[in-house]
Amino acid sequence: MEIKFTKMHGLGNDFVVMDSFAQEIQLTPEQVRLIADRHFGIGCDQLLLLKPSDKEGVDVRYLIYNCDGNEVSQCGNGARCVAAYLRENGLVSGDSITAETNEGIIHMMLEEGDLVRVNMGIPKLAPADIPIASQDYASQYQLNLSATTITFSAVSMGNPHAVIVVDDVWTAPIVTMGSEVQAQSFFPQGVNVGFMQIIDSRHIKLRVYERGAGETLACGSGACAAVVAGCINSSLNQEVDVELPGGHLMISWKGDGEPVWMTGPATFVYQGNISI
Repeated sequence: MEIKFTKMHGLGNDFVVMDSFAQEIQLTPEQVRLIADRHFGIGCDQLLLLKPSDKEGVDVRYLIYNCDGNEVSQCGNGARCVAAYLRENGLVSGDSITAETNEGIIHMMLEEGDLVRVNMGIPKLAPADIPIASQDYASQYQLNLSATTITFSAVSMGNPHAVIVVDDVWTAPIVTMGSEVQAQSFFPQGVNVGFMQIIDSRHIKLRVYERGAGETLACGSGACAAVVAGCINSSLNQEVDVELPGGHLMISWKGDGEPVWMTGPATFVYQGNISI
């Protein structure tokens, strides 16, 4: 089977986008891993598969696969790319787009240039909703690792995040600590591990070690989770510039019960066909 694809990225977090509006596409985990392989396939952090939604007023249903072949429920950088893809390919006509994910309905706004603003939903903080192995909510938790004890905040943005405040993101042990945190039974569905350096109340630096992908150049849901964690712990304002290795996202959150809004670019790289 030959499938048309589009390569896109959001601040270097790169995607292979496929749509089954005109061609039915079903992919196995093995096929996803092949497509995502940077030596034998196209190469990407995540694969986004777009389908028509059967819900009234919803423009698209999209599935998200990490490069290890596993399906996940949310991807902020991916959402922006989906919005840009739909307009570029004439699948929507206006600037407001509604998308269905496994986590629920999200709303996106196409803005000037290549910017897309996304309503990422209300963050989940209750332990059972993240999920984490704790009976009680806390603004911060602790875990004993092999060489140290870490303090972190836990937030779900449709996927679980642990946010650790560090002095310098460039000297933090991203890979070793990130992989060890991900292996903890405290996170029954795994976790994305964010390392946040607070520059001031309106500016943070962030690196994220994602489950199923390793460190990526940008993580939209991770940026949202970091800002929520920083606001809860009284360090950050309601609107924050999040500086990631791949570039900047603007994240805003008005507080408890309110959705998180993310604004950033979506970039086209190239189109092609691949035989599966």
